[in-house]
Amino acid sequence: MPEWLDWLQWPAMVVTVLAAWLVGSTRSRKRVVGFWLFLSSNVLWIAWGLYAEAWALIIVQLFLAGMNFYGLFRNDPAMREKVEQAGSSLTSES
Repeated sequence: MPEWLDWLQWPAMVVTVLAAWLVGSTRSRKRVVGFWLFLSSNVLWIAWGLYAEAWALIIVQLFLAGMNFYGLFRNDPAMREKVEQAGSSLTSES
């Protein structure tokens, strides 16, 4: 594997810390950006975990990604509206 993958943990850590800072904001827009950054860090950590064969890390990142999607849904009104519209169109087709 390329050596640069070993360094992937550092940007993953920086993005995770920045995301945590933004999610703690009182402003909804900053929280939404924070959840998007958390999702980006999940991808980075999974990539590094595959390289390092850190299977527990990969599993926890998948669960955290699910929680980050939920946080995004709760804080982004536009996304919530799209999801609700998609859900109502699915139920009306049945």
